[in-house]
Amino acid sequence: MQPFSAHSDTLISDAQAADPLVLIVGDSISAGLGVPVEEQWPLILENELRKEFPQLTVVAAATSGDTTSGGLTRLPALLKQHNPNVVILALGGNDALRGTQLGLVKQNLERMTYITQNSGAAVVLAGMQIPPNYGPAYTERFRAIYPQVAEKYRAAIIPFLLEGVAAVEGMMQGDGIHPTSKAQPTISKLVYNSVHPLLSQ
Repeated sequence: MQPFSAHSDTLISDAQAADPLVLIVGDSISAGLGVPVEEQWPLILENELRKEFPQLTVVAAATSGDTTSGGLTRLPALLKQHNPNVVILALGGNDALRGTQLGLVKQNLERMTYITQNSGAAVVLAGMQIPPNYGPAYTERFRAIYPQVAEKYRAAIIPFLLEGVAAVEGMMQGDGIHPTSKAQPTISKLVYNSVHPLLSQ
C-alpha cells in the first residue's frame, strides 16, 4: 500500500515519496472523530506547511481508541512504509482513561521515541492531560510523563495537545473528550509551531 496524503486519498508516487513527510501516530483526536475530513487538524496542518514546503505530505495514521501499546505495535511498519522526516506521537489519552499502569505508558512512549529517532526521523511528543476526577496523584504523574520522555531523548514536545481547546466553550464535543471543528485550527497551529522548526533544519 502506498502512502496517502491527509489532504485527500490521492496516492503518492515513488518520486514524491522523497519529499518531506510528517507522520502522525495517534488516536481519535488525530483521527478527527466527529469532525468532517476537510476540517480535521492534520489536513489544516498539511495545507499550512505546504505554503513553505509545497511537496510535503502529512499522513494521519490515527486509530480511534488506540493506546501507546497499540501505537508501539504499529510504529515499525509505519516508519518503514512512509520513511517520515518528522513523527508526531499523539498517544496516551486512552491509556490514562483506562487507568493503565503509568510505568507501561512511559515505557511505551520511550520505546516509540527511540525507534523513531533511530529511523532518522525527528520526534514531536504531543502531551495529553486527563480530568482531575482520576485523582491528583495519577493525573499529575500522567501529565509529567511527556516532558520526562522529551527531556531524556531531547525530543520536541507539545505539553498539551488540547491547549486552548479543553474546557473552552464551543471547542469540545458533548463527550468532553473530543474537539469540535472549531477547535481544529487551534490544534493545527500548536502542532505547526513544533513541527515547522524541525522541517527547517
